[in-house]
Amino acid sequence: MPNLFEAELKKESIFKDRDAISQHYFPKELPFREKQIEEITKILTPALKGKKPDNLFLYGKVGTGKTTVTFHVIKQLEDFVKQNNAKVACTYINCRNHNSKYKVLIKGIKKFYPDENFIGYSAGFIQEKLIDYCKKENQIVLILDEIDKVKDVDELVYSLSRSNDEIEKGSISIIGISNNLMFKEKLDARTKSSLCEKEMVFPPYNAEELRAILQARVELAFFPNAVADSAINLAAAIAAQESGDARTAVMLLMRAGEIAESSKAKKVTDLEVQKAKKKVEEDIIFNMVSTLPEQQQLVLKAIAVLSMSTKGIRKITGKEEAGVLYSGEVYEKYKQLSLALKETSVSSRWYRQYINELETYGLILTSASGPGIKGQTKLIKLGFDPEKINSILETEIKGSEN
Repeated sequence: MPNLFEAELKKESIFKDRDAISQHYFPKELPFREKQIEEITKILTPALKGKKPDNLFLYGKVGTGKTTVTFHVIKQLEDFVKQNNAKVACTYINCRNHNSKYKVLIKGIKKFYPDENFIGYSAGFIQEKLIDYCKKENQIVLILDEIDKVKDVDELVYSLSRSNDEIEKGSISIIGISNNLMFKEKLDARTKSSLCEKEMVFPPYNAEELRAILQARVELAFFPNAVADSAINLAAAIAAQESGDARTAVMLLMRAGEIAESSKAKKVTDLEVQKAKKKVEEDIIFNMVSTLPEQQQLVLKAIAVLSMSTKGIRKITGKEEAGVLYSGEVYEKYKQLSLALKETSVSSRWYRQYINELETYGLILTSASGPGIKGQTKLIKLGFDPEKINSILETEIKGSEN
């Protein structure tokens, strides 16, 4: 009897390099992001001259290239540093995994003191060690991805920015990456005044841009003629319509390729893309929900919980609207959840902003109350299965408590 893996490896595949169509693949060429690459390069160049670069904050929806572009520029910077013995060091920190000032500092310092263990030492002590490293004329760049996930982000950003007051010839700079366009507005005035930052917003890709991105990936990932042009067009159109998210477009084609291969088809067509759309919907929802700031997650959870427990609204005429919620009841439920988790709830102004953003992401639908409903209010309806949304949020919110 042949070995299971030997038999599997002998099967024909339409994939030439499956990794190249993975959402974790970092392409060498980044079309439609040349302007952002140039701007980030200019901002970081002073570090090579022994000067402190400005802090930089990158905003945009999931899949708009923020992290990929940053990695691309940092790789170029690190290559230059090695060739020229420049005293610049960069370290990447995913703040979803390291969601407090202390965890960020512990993760960050490992790059500069690899043989030392700082667990158990105070945040102040660790920060002093970072400052000592910079005092040797070293320029540190900390890339803080999903920075809005840090619970005490004000304290982190303020303390890192003010550390430069003690350093004469080195520096600590921040590149903060966030899906939340309103992130900086939530920082307190003291923190914002210490930043000396620049900002950049990454726009969603349109269908034409996504098609070009997918075409390049297809040439790397699939054998020639294994993907129909119409399938590429359809995947690009679906992703552009839903979010302008390159990850979604790439995921659609990867799953479509898997479906074609499992059915022993020789080519990916529109049919496989349509089937893939159903398969990746849950992945897309998870990506959107898991990257939301914690307060937005709580607002969304309030909507999901109420959607599961209430029938909807009843108009004056007696007609029922299933799954529709009043904005006011959602806000009250959100405050209850915040209290239960010992989180400070946001004002009604910020709550309304969060509702607008959740609608922009396609997670909810809103409308004015209109005829048949007493008073003027906003009506809210969840765009997906409330049980699935709640299940994702339960895991995310519990994880953020650790």
